Amino acid sequence: MDLVSYFAVLDDTRGQLLLVAHRKAGLWLPAGGHVEPGEDPWAAVVRECREELGIEAVASPVAGELPFFLTVTGTRGQGAHTDVSLWYLLDADARAVTDYDRGEFSAVRWLTHEQVLAEPAELLDPHMHRFTRKLAWARAGRGG
Repeated sequence: MDLVSYFAVLDDTRGQLLLVAHRKAGLWLPAGGHVEPGEDPWAAVVRECREELGIEAVASPVAGELPFFLTVTGTRGQGAHTDVSLWYLLDADARAVTDYDRGEFSAVRWLTHEQVLAEPAELLDPHMHRFTRKLAWARAGRGG
């Protein structure tokens, strides 16, 4: 079992989420990575955000530096295991993300909530639709 810190990057002004095409998983999902032994999960977000997207992790006011969502998922392929994933929410201007870790991701896309929900579930992290509905609800509750 592995502990993972996902971070969903939200351009709140545009109402768009950043999804990455993860090479190993073969799915569109939020960026993130495994929490190193002894590492705080938020510190993993800060590290992975810098490594994978080249930007500073800025916590969204929706949840701050606390996880917004929690999932337990069996992985696919060789070395299959269970990931316990803490989903954090970050704020960023879409224009700030100018590059990404091409070794880990084959592409990145900014999508509205509606576009994420229109994507076939089998192309996404298995919890992505549920996460997106929760995020839309949370944003609507604060006038976003």
